[in-house]
Amino acid sequence: MSSTRILILGALLDGPMNGYGVRRRLEVMGADRWANVAFGSIYHGLSKMADEGLLEIVEAGKGGKVVYALTEHGRLEFHRLLLTAWHEVKPIVDPFQVAVTFMDRLEKQEILDALHGRMQQLRMSVETIGHIFGAKQRYGAPQHVDENLRLNRAMIQAQLDWVEKAIGQVEADELP
Repeated sequence: MSSTRILILGALLDGPMNGYGVRRRLEVMGADRWANVAFGSIYHGLSKMADEGLLEIVEAGKGGKVVYALTEHGRLEFHRLLLTAWHEVKPIVDPFQVAVTFMDRLEKQEILDALHGRMQQLRMSVETIGHIFGAKQRYGAPQHVDENLRLNRAMIQAQLDWVEKAIGQVEADELP
C-alpha cells in the first residue's frame, strides 16, 4: 500500500484541486518528514489515479494545469486504504538498522564518533519537534496533525535512548 496514494486521495477529500494545491496541503502537514513522500511523485500519482478512475479531471487549464476531483470510487478506495493502514502493522525500514547490522566492520572510534554525532542530531530533532507543536494550525493543518509530530518525536526519542545506551556498550567493549 502506498502512503502517497492515501495522502493524495485524502488531500482531495475537501474538494477539487490541482497538483500544486495537493503538494501545498501535504507540505503544511509536514508529510515530507513523516511519510517519506516525494513531492515530484504527486503529479504522476494524480495522473495514474485518474487513469484508474479514482479521480476525474474537472478542469484542464492553460500550461497543463489540471484540476482533479475524487470520484465515488476514489472515496471508497481512500477509506479502504485508510482502514488498512490503521489495522496493518508493518516494519519501519530505516537505513540506520542496516548500518547497525554491519557495525562490526568499523573501528571502535568510528562507531563512537558516529554514535555521538547521531546522538546530537537526534537530540536536536526531539527539541525541534517540541517547538513545532501547534504551529502547523496557523497554516491550515488540522489539530490532529500534532499527533504525527508526537509519534515521530517518540520514535526519535526511542532511537536516542538506544544510541545513548549503545555508546556505553561500545566504550565497555560489549558492542560489537
